[in-house]
Amino acid sequence: MQSHQPLDYACPFCQIAQGIEQDDPWTKKSDIILQTESVTALISSRWWPNNPGHVLVIPNEHYENVYSIPDDLLHEVQSVGKRIALAMKAGYGCDGTSFRQHNEPAGNQDVWHYHLHVFPRYSGDDLYRMRGRTTSPEERKPYADLLRRYLDV
Repeated sequence: MQSHQPLDYACPFCQIAQGIEQDDPWTKKSDIILQTESVTALISSRWWPNNPGHVLVIPNEHYENVYSIPDDLLHEVQSVGKRIALAMKAGYGCDGTSFRQHNEPAGNQDVWHYHLHVFPRYSGDDLYRMRGRTTSPEERKPYADLLRRYLDV
């Protein structure tokens, strides 16, 4: 399978899974809401206007996309996604949830590490019509704290 990541790619998701934090507003250790030996779940630093607090679930080991991730690990990512969705329903009081995942440039992938988006959904939220924005660690913290309580971690 063709790789789209640059040869010198410094993967931001590998860094956060390994506990390495950068001096930028993107993902911080405080955004992590669940971490197992294989998978990390974190509040995304990019939010859509009507869907704050969406979560990314990533494998701790680097796999570029769905084509390369082993099936057992893919299953674990999805299972953690389900736990996150249930925590969102309970904690955020959202009307529903959506899973979203992208592969390759034509599929809108922009980070070359497999990841699953878990969005809280609300009636009429227009998620797929809106543009996202970057958030601050301080803005993300209450969402991370709330989901951790519902995940009992």
